[in-house]
Amino acid sequence: MQALVLEPDLKLNMREIDPGERLGPRDVRIAIHTVGICGSDVHYYTHGRIGPFVVREPMILGHEAAGTVIEVGDGVTHLERGDRVCMEPGIPDPSSQAARRGMYHLDPSVRFWATPPVHGVLRPEVIHPADYTFKLPDNVSFAEGAMVEPLAVGMHAAAKAQITPGDLAVVLGAGPIGMVTALAALAGGCSRAFITDVQQPKLDLAASLGPITPVNVAGQSLRQAVMDTTDGWGADVIFECSGSIHVANDLIEPLRPGGRIVYVGMPVEPVQLDIVAFQAKEARIETAFRYAHVFDRALALMSSGAIDVKPLITTTFPFEQSPAAFAHTVQPPADTVKVQIEVGASVA
Repeated sequence: MQALVLEPDLKLNMREIDPGERLGPRDVRIAIHTVGICGSDVHYYTHGRIGPFVVREPMILGHEAAGTVIEVGDGVTHLERGDRVCMEPGIPDPSSQAARRGMYHLDPSVRFWATPPVHGVLRPEVIHPADYTFKLPDNVSFAEGAMVEPLAVGMHAAAKAQITPGDLAVVLGAGPIGMVTALAALAGGCSRAFITDVQQPKLDLAASLGPITPVNVAGQSLRQAVMDTTDGWGADVIFECSGSIHVANDLIEPLRPGGRIVYVGMPVEPVQLDIVAFQAKEARIETAFRYAHVFDRALALMSSGAIDVKPLITTTFPFEQSPAAFAHTVQPPADTVKVQIEVGASVA
């Protein structure tokens, strides 16, 4: 089938490729409608690796997806042809210790779309386990369905923060993950969120999404803004979503004593922490990696209107322009948040 393939020399080609998939009894075949471009897709394109995951052979990109079921395996009872769905891209070993303990996203053998050597979904159709395929509510579009995957990251981070209703949150980075993390924190009970960036159009968009205070750190002090709002006490929780290696030790400044820090962004280089500064506030440091058990809850929040991701979808390309979509995402205009690719039309 025709697909967007990242070659080992990091060139992108629209070309024929056989993913080598076969429908099993607990699988569904899905016609792909919409795929979002994730920062990890871009990082593989520009660097060829993320940590131990290295592009050594041709790989189809894309893992944020929604589409329509066109075939079901004999053992599938909760889905049928014509269902509009989104798909959780990580497939763990159900017998692994991580899966048995409810942490299936941490299964070392998990097969995750567009993580070498596993093919992604920028192609007309995919075969996927029905157990990791979720029916879209009638009022959730394909474009929104393709946003469930990044929203799941934000929701997992919010859960790791153990939010207490009324908490004040700070989110570093107003990219797609920072935006959905702010929305998830608010839905999880935070009364207000501060969000930082250096690109004002993104901050202006964030301010329109709810009780979110934008801080342009190119000219404003985040610490001062938070302290002014909290009478010098500080934020209850800070989400690091920028992936910047330069902010590691700045996180402690706007944090209240006993506050929580959740690392969501992934720095490309190791960072050094001033442990004593964190100890002096007894800051609790958490990390978030992907997500588990949240796709159905993300869809419920979308369907109810508690979270609206539509404003985050700023640019859409047709499938045949997929290489241009990636070029756009590598060097995006200041007002670009989430770029999506429409692969095909819905199937009746």
